[in-house]
Amino acid sequence: MYIRKILAATALIGLVFAGIFAYMVYGKFFSPNTAFNNDEAHLYIPSDATYADVRKDLEPLLQDPVSFDEVAERKGYVNAVKPGHFIIKKGSNNNEIVNAIRSGNIPVKISFNNQERLQNLAGRVGIQIEADSLELLKAFTDEAFLKEHGFEEETALTMYLPNTYEFYWNTSAEEFRARMLQEYKRFWTPERIAKAEAQGLNPQQVYTLAAIVQKETARADERPRVAGVYLNRLQNGWKLDADPTVIYAVKKSQDDFDQVIKRVLYRDLETDSPYNTYKYGGLPPGPIFMPDLSAINAVLNPEKHEYYFFVADVSKPGYHLFAKTVAQHNANRKQYIDWINAQGINR
Repeated sequence: MYIRKILAATALIGLVFAGIFAYMVYGKFFSPNTAFNNDEAHLYIPSDATYADVRKDLEPLLQDPVSFDEVAERKGYVNAVKPGHFIIKKGSNNNEIVNAIRSGNIPVKISFNNQERLQNLAGRVGIQIEADSLELLKAFTDEAFLKEHGFEEETALTMYLPNTYEFYWNTSAEEFRARMLQEYKRFWTPERIAKAEAQGLNPQQVYTLAAIVQKETARADERPRVAGVYLNRLQNGWKLDADPTVIYAVKKSQDDFDQVIKRVLYRDLETDSPYNTYKYGGLPPGPIFMPDLSAINAVLNPEKHEYYFFVADVSKPGYHLFAKTVAQHNANRKQYIDWINAQGINR
């Protein structure tokens, strides 16, 4: 009888300790363990991160980092860190946090537009994904890749169409480039290529001309008319005489793309550069800018007219006066020259 009582007491004590242990384990797994006030926290884990790296970034977000360590160890996460962008919800427990950062890689939205050069594009994208700007620029200018897909360094920017895209944050530079090539091929449908050919252009030339069109007018509704002017000049063997190309040529020749040029001077027109369309006929060797899709579509669907000239309309800011003859253009040009002189804009 005495032995039975001892065994029963021992069993009861064991149950109590087991219950306490189970409660402690349950608490570590399923009690809320976040220490931030926002609805969610974003965690970015690099491709070469160790558990120690993750733990360091997580610590400010956790009420009890030690209990998280125990759960991460039990669930095998410590030796199976995954890179990416992860979201931790306010009030999550350790079990939910481990699950979120182990298998919840969330895509990020990447946007870019109006980039002047590949360097600018690399810098813009490099702050939005894991690959840095130097890795991206190296991928963008890789000679073997460009040659394989029919690009040169001067035309490489034409492969990148401004938009908002979804990527995993831990996308590499090569993966980003490959996706942009896919988007380029998807955009240039047989219908669009046929429209380009109808204007005597290929896709890269359309992009190059669209860049000039957009630099000339910020008004999307005017872009088809401006595109028509430049196409008329091209098709009749005239030089484009586009001020934005001169500005780009000056910046490039001086290796200073940070300078602001609001007025093209006569001396600028003498800049010896293939980008200077006052000095050289045809299109420049590549785009001077990343145009919007509206500018590309304006070149593909230009307004049909007989205009060969245009100049800013000071009575209607943002728009232009168009002319068919030099005499008409000179009359229009006078009102602009008078206005810009009155504004004191000398550069």
